[in-house]
Amino acid sequence: MPESILKRIANGDSAAVADCLNAYGGLVYSIARKLLANEADAEDAVQEVFIDIWKNAGRFDPTLASETTFIAMIARRRVIDKIRFASRRISTDAIEDMVSEPGDKGHKLIETVAEAKEAAEALKMLRPDQRQVLQLYIVGGMSHQEIADTTGIPLGTVKTHARRGLLRVREVLGLGGTTDFGQKEAAL
Repeated sequence: MPESILKRIANGDSAAVADCLNAYGGLVYSIARKLLANEADAEDAVQEVFIDIWKNAGRFDPTLASETTFIAMIARRRVIDKIRFASRRISTDAIEDMVSEPGDKGHKLIETVAEAKEAAEALKMLRPDQRQVLQLYIVGGMSHQEIADTTGIPLGTVKTHARRGLLRVREVLGLGGTTDFGQKEAAL
């Protein structure tokens, strides 16, 4: 089995950096672009993510997660940090907007956090292969084909894992019904 890109980076292999960019650049960019409002912020975030990947490559443990999952988690965390930092800046909202909904924004945030925790708990109840496919699909923003290419799982199996996993999550959350894969957020 060939040595992982992250192990090679941790061992100082300069060619591994280019391999990492080629292998995971699309994944990291898709996560950043999905979560950030504009392209310039996404491009900045991608650079920050790869710096974090290079700094943390030695922490990668293939017994805990796949290389793709490790990189996706670093990307997601870095992008969320960037969003949090931006939200701490002084608000430029109009005073009328801030006064018109005094407690509504905080209430919506609390609801969203609670729903996210419920969804995360529901994901933990899935089989590992279904959970991995859904994480790459929902969090990573990858298409079924990209998941199949990245994981080596046949495309039909990826689609089956995604469908059955989402149906199980909906069942656990008490949402019932069928799943529309075009509306990921609505499914969870």
